[in-house]
Amino acid sequence: MRKTFSGLSVAMMLCLAVSAVHAQNVTNGEKIYKAKCATCHGPDGKGESPAGKATKARDICSDEVKKEPDATWTEIVVKGKNKMPSYEQKITDAEVKDVIAYMRSLCK
Repeated sequence: MRKTFSGLSVAMMLCLAVSAVHAQNVTNGEKIYKAKCATCHGPDGKGESPAGKATKARDICSDEVKKEPDATWTEIVVKGKNKMPSYEQKITDAEVKDVIAYMRSLCK
């Protein structure tokens, strides 16, 4: 006897798979953030660390920064901005996406 899945069952399985991948990406992003970003942006993303105050790091959860699209955040991480260095040669494109996923999760 052959089992078939309804469209709803398939959709639910896809949602669970996407959620698991997203959680993994956020977890990886957290590791990278703590190693490369938290010194200036702080563990909560507010930029209130001594290095963050000295470099005027932006609060990633401020209304102004939160509304910026991922493409803008990606460009800043890859190319750098003001006193923030470029991470283009330091982390992969996938890791940039993971870090952004984690930073977005800090603002919820």
